[in-house]
Amino acid sequence: MKKLFFLIVLACFSVSLQAQILHPVKWSYAAKKLNATEAVVFFKATVDEGWHLYSQNVGEGGPVKTTFTFPASAEYTLIGKTAEPKPITKFEKAFNMPVSYFEKEVIFQQKVKLKKGAATVKGTLEYMTCNDKQCLPPDDVEFSIPVK
Repeated sequence: MKKLFFLIVLACFSVSLQAQILHPVKWSYAAKKLNATEAVVFFKATVDEGWHLYSQNVGEGGPVKTTFTFPASAEYTLIGKTAEPKPITKFEKAFNMPVSYFEKEVIFQQKVKLKKGAATVKGTLEYMTCNDKQCLPPDDVEFSIPVK
């Protein structure tokens, strides 16, 4: 009976190990009003050690670039494109081309013009991450960021 119990526990443990899903990037959000009609929305990606997150500016044939999508809103309009700091750019054998990416932490910024005194900036972001051994499939994240 003890052997059967041990085998069941071992089987459950091995199934749970196989079911673990990697999430090497954690996202957080914030907003800051610049004045009565403008604000900046911040998208902070914290990247696990050994992984990297691709830039918004990746050439064709490379990995999936980080992309921010904002649906039309009655509360705000976008001012320009989503900004990013200078990425690391290196040749990657997996894609046979130079690729731009970020490690550890990166903050993207999007300026918005407020049509009313406050707004909630909503949308989705798509991104891809890799390490030296593997690339994960692209991931989509929805966001909803209040601007007060």
